[in-house]
Order: sequence, then C-alpha cells, then structure tokens
Amino acid sequence: MIAENLTSVLDLFKTRAPSLIGVDIASTSLKLVELSDGTKGMYRLERYVIEPLPKDVVTDGNVQNIELCSDVLKRAWKRLGSRNRNIALALPAAMVITKKIIVAAGQREEDLELTVEAEANQYIPFALDEVNLDFQTIGAAPNNPDEVEVLIAASRKEKVEDRVAVAEAAGLKARVMDVESYSTQEAFRLIAPSLPANGRDQNIALVDIGAHVSHFYVLRNNQILFSRDQAFGGNQLTQDIQRAFNLSAEEAESARKNQGLPENYDHDVLQPFMESLALEVTRALQFFFTSTSYNQVDQIVLAGGCALSPGLDELVAKRAGVATVVANPFATMQTSDRIRPRQLAQEAPMLMIATGLAMRSFE
Repeated sequence: MIAENLTSVLDLFKTRAPSLIGVDIASTSLKLVELSDGTKGMYRLERYVIEPLPKDVVTDGNVQNIELCSDVLKRAWKRLGSRNRNIALALPAAMVITKKIIVAAGQREEDLELTVEAEANQYIPFALDEVNLDFQTIGAAPNNPDEVEVLIAASRKEKVEDRVAVAEAAGLKARVMDVESYSTQEAFRLIAPSLPANGRDQNIALVDIGAHVSHFYVLRNNQILFSRDQAFGGNQLTQDIQRAFNLSAEEAESARKNQGLPENYDHDVLQPFMESLALEVTRALQFFFTSTSYNQVDQIVLAGGCALSPGLDELVAKRAGVATVVANPFATMQTSDRIRPRQLAQEAPMLMIATGLAMRSFE
C-alpha cells in the first residue's frame, strides 16, 4: 500500500497478508475476486462477485458516500461466501504520482528512505505530510552498475484513507493499496500466454472500457509503454438508449442488461456506439504512434463491461487493422465447482483489476 512516512503497514509494493481478496471499487459496481493455489503452479478461481453500486456513490474514482459504499461491500463480501477478511484495494492511476529515480546502489534501507524522501520533494506538488508515500527498488540502472532504479509512488492521504474507511466499516482489513493500472498489468500476465508467440516482443494494446472512461495501455513484455485515458465508456451507450427510446437512466440500464430493447436497438443504437468506440481505439493508437518511437501494434485486447458487445472485437479489428480478442484472465485457470462457466465467460472481461489485486497474495 502507499505507505505513510514510508513505514506504514499499508504497502503499495509489499504483500503482508497470506491471502487477499481483490476488491475493485468502480463507479457502477464493486468486483471481488478470490484466488487460491491450484495444481502445477497455476491459480484457481475460488469465487467472485459483482455487486452494483447506487449512482454517484463513486464518481471520478472518488468515494463520495463511504457509508453506502461500505454497506455494498459488506453485502458483496457476504455473497462471496469467504471467511477471508483481508483485502487488496487500488487507486485510479490519476490519483497516484509515480516517478522512477536513479540512486546509488548498496544503500542501507534507512539511508534509501531518506534519499527517496528528498527526491520525492522535487516531484510531488504537496507537502510530504499530506501524502502517503512508498517506493520499490526495480533493479540495476540501465547504464551504471553502481546505481539502481527506484520507483516512487505517492497519493494524497485522503484518497487512501477513504478506501481504507470503506473496508473497515464493512468489517474488512485493507492490507494492500495498489494502483489500478498496475493491477491491470498484473492480470494481463494471465492473458499473454494465449496470444501468438505468448505475446513476447510484441506491442499489445489493452483497452479497458469502463462506465465513464476507457483506459488504453500498450504493453511490451508485460511492461507498460504508453497509457492514456479517454472520456468514453459504457455510460455513453446508456445515454444513447435513453434518448432513442425515451427512458430514464435506470430504465435504460435495466433494459440494456436484460436485453429488453426494441428490435431496432442493434441497428440504430448499438452499432453506432460500437463504431464510436472503435474510432476511440484507433485515435488512441495514433496517439501511441506519435508519442513513441513505435509505429505498430500487434494485438488488441478488449476488457471492461462493453468488451463482449456482439461483434465489437471484429469491428475494432477491421477499423484498426489489428487482430483483436476479448480479455479473459481465467481462460486457462482452474475454477471451483461453485463457479458457473457460462456466467464467468460473460463477466470475465470486467474482472481484470480485481484479479490483478487478488494475485498480490502470491508475490
């Protein structure tokens, strides 16, 4: 978790609990995932839950109503049926300042902490007593064996404390606070083996379509080369349904989920939405090409609630000219008997962050 004064029990980079439930606090739902050790060194999906959140409980990643959010989390945890109360949470990347620095190798831990604190003062636009700060040594510096590369991460204290308060009010213990982009990156490790050449030495675009924002990442050998947020998501489709059929937001969302819309929905509403989404993906690709030295992407992976829209993967592949698949971090994972395979296949693309958080149990 992003650790207060570098020494809190809440660590971003270190897992203290033997087993963790990954909890993704999104704008429209809470997603919980619990994994265990399977056979042959693989993970096993024990249980998961997706619990809807009332409107405006979480907006722009901020928990606006801690009490109501904790009530939903408590209900979700009971539905999960687990006895484990240790959880891993994540902050949106926009709430976390990260910076890689180069420092002298071989420093004692206390000396390294002082170095990091001094460096952090240069990059963090807040007083250090207003932030939670953590760091991790990544490895040797690229051009000097006498130096090491260190990743610093910092967030405003209230952003961390709000999520911790949600957990505590639900009777749960927040052991780890990660960053959503890192959790997505972690879960991608489960998808890469199913890609051509196991995804090695390829540029893979991962598009996580949220309710209000789509997160666009390009990964190479499981390292993020590029990231961009686009203000376009599934809520746009709900608004389109409202306008087309004169429904309230609640009616539109219910009709969309329960497939209770008129016959012209696909042609008049869904298809234009998917075309707009495909256009957003191609725009993000162009930003990647103009912002880096790369000029191609080898694969696109779609995640999030809209990823399974019928024909979306084929449409994105056609518009972008890149092979496209839908994310399923559980495709090769063992599952417990309580998991319904058909339901999991429909919901797997929404569980990337929660899965990546649950994987922190095994580091």
